[in-house]
Amino acid sequence: MTLSEQDTRMRAGHQATVPPCQGDPDTQNRTGGVQRLNPDIDKAGLRICSRCIYDERVPAIQFDEAGVCNYCRQVEMLKEQYGTGQPKGEAAFAAIIEDIKRDGRGKRYDCIVGVSGGTDSSYLVYMAKQWGLRPLAVHYDNTWNSAIATMNIHKVLSGLDVDLYTHVVANKEADDIFRSFFLAGVAEIEASTDLGYAYLLRMVAAKYSVGYILEGHSFAEEGITPLGRNYFDGRYIQGIHARFGRQPIETYPLMTFSRFLWSALFRRVKFIRPLWYLQYSKEDAKAMLAERFGWQYYGGHHLENRMTSFFHSVYLPQKFGADMRNNTLSARVRNGTLSRAEAWAEYNTPPYIEEELVSYFRKRLDISDEQYDAVMSEPPKNWTEYPTYKKRFELFRPLFFVLAKANLVPMSFYLKYCFPSKVPA
Repeated sequence: MTLSEQDTRMRAGHQATVPPCQGDPDTQNRTGGVQRLNPDIDKAGLRICSRCIYDERVPAIQFDEAGVCNYCRQVEMLKEQYGTGQPKGEAAFAAIIEDIKRDGRGKRYDCIVGVSGGTDSSYLVYMAKQWGLRPLAVHYDNTWNSAIATMNIHKVLSGLDVDLYTHVVANKEADDIFRSFFLAGVAEIEASTDLGYAYLLRMVAAKYSVGYILEGHSFAEEGITPLGRNYFDGRYIQGIHARFGRQPIETYPLMTFSRFLWSALFRRVKFIRPLWYLQYSKEDAKAMLAERFGWQYYGGHHLENRMTSFFHSVYLPQKFGADMRNNTLSARVRNGTLSRAEAWAEYNTPPYIEEELVSYFRKRLDISDEQYDAVMSEPPKNWTEYPTYKKRFELFRPLFFVLAKANLVPMSFYLKYCFPSKVPA
């Protein structure tokens, strides 16, 4: 298959992976919270994918003649490409392991593994040891970690005798960036964490001359978050912080476009997502981690960090009418670990909100009750209303395709960022 043929196939599988915004304003009450529907899937009153629980309100969704949505078809494409859970995928990943070991000869560490205290990253660092690797665990601390997540990191790493490298952003600086994004009214209040974490991994890999970074993401268990729901790049962060921030950025690891390209083209650090190749069960991983290390579950997907918890359980549902639980719930339906009826019923119940989470958020970010209420009631802003590198990513799409095929940038970056997105007027 030629490069142009592969790119065309990617385009076909990508058609609806870049929805324009958090939700369709014609079908969701964007300032009054998520529109909860009848928890009985047969009485929902709208079109729902016949394979998962994505419904007609999901931006850019399409259904084929079998009633299957394009998001499910994208997962099928990725499973075929990576051989997920099949001999093809296992063989491909076994070859990657040998490459990592060969590249790491004579070095203190042969790979970097990002850790958060959550299920996937904890499991991945455990498996790295099982594969005979010598990982260095790296943690990006935005100072909003839950106590359980912090304990999980230390329990697992001490039990495995794995070294930990932690970068702590000055709390006032981290909070100033979070505050800027909240005041900007965009969905991506956590963008600085996602980007800072990604660049920190590259920085540490360069510091220790490590050629491989392992990431604990599983599209089979989590899906791939559409672009309109989680955009981030260095220019986006700089632009919003310059407009709404109150202090300089000094300790935050900002990944600019030039730093991104330098790392990919000249440092040539490879990003590998083992769970894209291998069979993986999040529930089995939780049970194993609890039994071996005393690891504790933190109550829900993405709830290991209090800012992340606010983002998923309060901010997105209440301001944007969006509930991202349908990503993982749909993934569980596709995997056969949850029925469509059970997933739909759970999706149409309010998310768990930690007691006093909102008051903690306001106090830490120095946001008055009046400011908070004003931002939460104003019409949501879109990432396209602020400066970004998006057009530049699209311009360099052929280059990023080659880099993604070589694992020098994540394939999810190529799929989500390098194609034009449709934005409503």
